[in-house]
Amino acid sequence: MATAPSTHDSRDKVHWEWQYLNLMRRIWEQGDERVDRTGIGTRSLFGAEIRFDLSGGLMPLLSTKRVYWKTATRELLWFLTGETNIRPLCAQGVEIWTDWPLDRYRRESGETISREDFSKRIVADEAFALQWGDLGPVYGKQWVYWPTYEPAGNGLYRKGPGINQVAQVVESLKSNPGSRRHIIEGWNVAELDAMALPPCHKTYQFHVSGNRLSGLLYQRSCDLGLGFAFNMWSLALLTRMLAQQAGLEPGEAVWMGGDVHLYLNHAPLVEEQLSRSPSGEAHLTIVRQPSSMFDYRIEDFVVDGYAPQAHIPAPVAV
Repeated sequence: MATAPSTHDSRDKVHWEWQYLNLMRRIWEQGDERVDRTGIGTRSLFGAEIRFDLSGGLMPLLSTKRVYWKTATRELLWFLTGETNIRPLCAQGVEIWTDWPLDRYRRESGETISREDFSKRIVADEAFALQWGDLGPVYGKQWVYWPTYEPAGNGLYRKGPGINQVAQVVESLKSNPGSRRHIIEGWNVAELDAMALPPCHKTYQFHVSGNRLSGLLYQRSCDLGLGFAFNMWSLALLTRMLAQQAGLEPGEAVWMGGDVHLYLNHAPLVEEQLSRSPSGEAHLTIVRQPSSMFDYRIEDFVVDGYAPQAHIPAPVAV
């Protein structure tokens, strides 16, 4: 099993990924074993932090296993559209949200269908996608169209215009960079029950120091074995995109986890990953500056220097 460098080593020689591996080891060896919502069981701890310096184009891609950063990027771009149906994702070959609608379809229809066939049907049949592909008011809906309500008389209310939190943050970064209110929030209490999965990466806050923009994510629940790699990448990428739109330089990406856990059926992943040592540095270039946060395309992002070790498969807990 790989071990972290001595704490006597200078900080600039210690790869950032040791923060992640040390947290994984601590949870696996010392975590509280619990029964969870999925019935699979986890080992978990409460409260963790990982920091990453985004200077010089560096990006927090795990090197001890392959992270499919284009898939994570397509998900982030999907959030920014405000879309809640998996059809656009499936059309791009992104299946990270398919399991939840598929599980509902199997339960309610009684049909045994493979994920591949379900996804193909979602893409091919718009009516089927409308009925079975929607996730409810998840991340993108809250980020871009947070609902408002207006008095309609007689004590009644009607829906008002949605609030675009992302656009508001871009504007506030430009007009009032010292504000402590650069926040994007996904935890809409009134709509949680309508969501396929309540937001795990729920609160983003941004901070300007000099000309550097840092982003902080508070994640209430983190699947460290599978989800974290995407969450850390998306935090860093969102920070980079906001910095570009606001005319700032990237600062730090700060990840904070509430319930941070490893699933008990992820033992092969954990043991294999903890046997590896991190190496190398991934750099991101954003090849153009779109007119707004909502005009980025997957082709705008180029990653160099990423040489990960082999992918480690593990099941998703639904």
